[in-house]
Amino acid sequence: MNLLKCVLKQPLIYLVLLAGVGSAGCQGILERNPAGEQSVSAQPQQLERSPATPSLSLNPGSPDFVAQIVKDAAPAVVRINASRVVDQPFGDLGFDPFGGRAPQERVQRGTGSGFIVSANGRIFTNAHVVEGADNVSVVLQDGRRFNGRVRGADRTTDVAVVEIDASGLPTVKIGNSDSLLPGQAAIAIGNPLGLDFTVTQGIISATGRSGADFGGSARVNFIQTDTAINPGNSGGPLLNSKGEVVGINTAIIQGASGIGFAVPIATAQRVADQIVTKGRAEHPYLGVQMAELTPELREQINNSNSDVRIKQEQGVIVLAVLPNSPAAQGGIRPGDIIESVGGTAVETANQVQQKVETIAIGTPLPITVNRNGQSRTLNVKPAPLPDKEPG
Repeated sequence: MNLLKCVLKQPLIYLVLLAGVGSAGCQGILERNPAGEQSVSAQPQQLERSPATPSLSLNPGSPDFVAQIVKDAAPAVVRINASRVVDQPFGDLGFDPFGGRAPQERVQRGTGSGFIVSANGRIFTNAHVVEGADNVSVVLQDGRRFNGRVRGADRTTDVAVVEIDASGLPTVKIGNSDSLLPGQAAIAIGNPLGLDFTVTQGIISATGRSGADFGGSARVNFIQTDTAINPGNSGGPLLNSKGEVVGINTAIIQGASGIGFAVPIATAQRVADQIVTKGRAEHPYLGVQMAELTPELREQINNSNSDVRIKQEQGVIVLAVLPNSPAAQGGIRPGDIIESVGGTAVETANQVQQKVETIAIGTPLPITVNRNGQSRTLNVKPAPLPDKEPG
């Protein structure tokens, strides 16, 4: 039974710069100095370093503090070029029904960003930057180019790990995304619109922004920023005023100005660790649809044809339970008001989701619900999230 289904969807734009070209066509994305780029090498040639630049102030009150952050962090920011071969669609000049020519292949290319987290070549980026790619190349700020190997990608959180064969690479500093406050400085470095290693500055506009608020994944509490990010920034770092990475730039809302989103680095690290150690990220799954109770929603449910009658004025209500899901097997029903999860009181659907996300798959999770005015505690065992989460 589904009491009510209401899904908020916004036109979300992921920040990978895409181009599709025919097999005989010109390259759709202009790369800097293509003739002068180095070939892929497991032992890259050490390039001559430019003379040392004057030291700059790290004091946020100084006009130089952003320049110092960029000087330190930019060498560890990379450009990621990904390509895949797809069949030319019927009627798209790739098939001549009169001449009998075979369909041509089309190369689809994308450009994104990433950053180096270990000196031996481990890189974080977005899953949508490398998803389905046949070839991945990584270009460093100093011009070196390497073949990239996708270690794994998690579509749920949009986090991917890419590796290159190299050593002694520059790395970023990792910050604490859990301690961010709205209004703090934010700096983005990436490759927007093919403009390599571009720097923009703004602030943290909000934290804990559920993806459900703007059409993203409800399993991620995104960082919202007004720092200018555009297609090509995907996978690049969002830094704080100490030059530490606090997020991975991911998406913007179409038509909006100054509203961008980044995956918190704490989430990215947790997912990346699972990708490296287990081969994939695992997300606990209950199989419920929830919403915060409002007077309007309460009235709709009580005036509906269902047998459920809600007396509470606030709380997290279960709107639907998917058949054969862990929630169904644990006894949760539509109309239940979730009061606590794992002994922690909850007031929002996002709190429920984030609490479940921290539980090991298969571990009994006590969930206290109010049903018809009476509290009861049910034990639910989260299962792995299906490849395609049921709507």
